[in-house]
Amino acid sequence: MNRIGKFVLGAASLCLLSGLPAVAEDGWSGESSLSAGLTTGNTETSEAGLGIDLDRGAGDWNFGIQLSGDYGKEDGVESRNRYFGAVDLEHDFNDTMFTFGRASYEVDQFTGFDSRTFVGGGVGWHVLDDEDHHWTVRGGPGFKIDEVKRQITTDSTGAVTITPASTEESLGAVAQSEYFYAFNEAVSLSNKTNVVYGQESTQINNSIGLTAALNGHLAARVSFDVRHDTAPQPTYEATDTATKFSLVYTLGD
Repeated sequence: MNRIGKFVLGAASLCLLSGLPAVAEDGWSGESSLSAGLTTGNTETSEAGLGIDLDRGAGDWNFGIQLSGDYGKEDGVESRNRYFGAVDLEHDFNDTMFTFGRASYEVDQFTGFDSRTFVGGGVGWHVLDDEDHHWTVRGGPGFKIDEVKRQITTDSTGAVTITPASTEESLGAVAQSEYFYAFNEAVSLSNKTNVVYGQESTQINNSIGLTAALNGHLAARVSFDVRHDTAPQPTYEATDTATKFSLVYTLGD
């Protein structure tokens, strides 16, 4: 499943990147990005990444898709291998309130999990929706599936313990916050927070970025990402951080 998931995400990302002009003409908006940076936590490595975040509206409905991948090596050895995909469907009640459904799938070879899946939905609000100032929050219940890797540990006496792979299924919830502020026509600040709660563990992700327009649809961004797991697997750290420098291609107005 992991190889299939990575292949699908990679192929979809390449197809979307190659067809960005056509995608924009077809009513989509959003951005794609190529990044490089330094990661600390479970791994300390240089890495490269690809991200795609697209939305398309049709009346009171809005469809969104997010794809991302990060890969890195340290001294010729793979030390970073993460792929993520999510889809959202929203329906507006009015100018400030909407309902949504969300499904996400993540593969990260350096977290102790083969994959993590979440399906859920709820209600959201546009707290701020000015020309230069936006803040949207949303949240609701869902279902969480964690595929835990097999663990091999050795105690102080040298005895080896093998914990078989397992599947953890639980009721969960999702909460998200997306904040954007434009200082002027060229420079903007964004902060995105995503919390996925589960009975076994809760994932907390936050990304803050400063973006500066370069020319036309191109922009440069520096961002700082934090990922925290409240109940990491044995031998894995609870928190990963990543500082990234990205070249961003924007779609739409």
